[in-house]
Amino acid sequence: MGNVIKDTSETWETLATRRPFEGAKTAVASDQVRMPDGSVVRRDYQVHPGSVCVVALDGEGRVLVIRQYRHPVRHRLWELPAGLLDVAGENPLTAAQRELYEEAYVKAEDWRVLVDFYSSPGGSDEAVRIFLARGVSEAEGVRYEETDSEEADMEVAWVPVAELVRGVLAGELSNAALVSGVLALSAALAADPALTTLRPPLSPWPARPYEA
Repeated sequence: MGNVIKDTSETWETLATRRPFEGAKTAVASDQVRMPDGSVVRRDYQVHPGSVCVVALDGEGRVLVIRQYRHPVRHRLWELPAGLLDVAGENPLTAAQRELYEEAYVKAEDWRVLVDFYSSPGGSDEAVRIFLARGVSEAEGVRYEETDSEEADMEVAWVPVAELVRGVLAGELSNAALVSGVLALSAALAADPALTTLRPPLSPWPARPYEA
């Protein structure tokens, strides 16, 4: 039997740290880190609260995607419903359910953890959890009205999984969470079409501990 391939927690000594920039939601940290050979180097990175995303899958094998303008990359990208974990200690499932409602006015009966990942670990500590949501239907109550100009301009569509996979592999869909979520879903469906082996929605998340 081969070795188990698994990420492991490890912390190298930080001799000093400062935050040259503090934004509304994120910051930039500048750390002096001691290397294994004893040398000291500077590491600058984005300090991020973390994010949740939702792959909402309907009974026809379609995934809910949204399209919005992203100024840093000067593109209008197709993405998954998503949001920041900007409430300290918030249950990520609660945050995901809120984002699905606010961005698409959709609710779901069955939730699973699809995949966890670090979006850009060389330059940010952002951790992302993508949920799979099934048993979807239109939400109830007063519809949430977006006030952010970019989000108010969002386009919503239901797209077959196979078409999203094709777009990812063709280089036509580039949002990191969408790519990760779509390919993870495709792999999960190939291994278990009923998707019963995915983790439960309140599975531990060491990258962003929370109160269940």
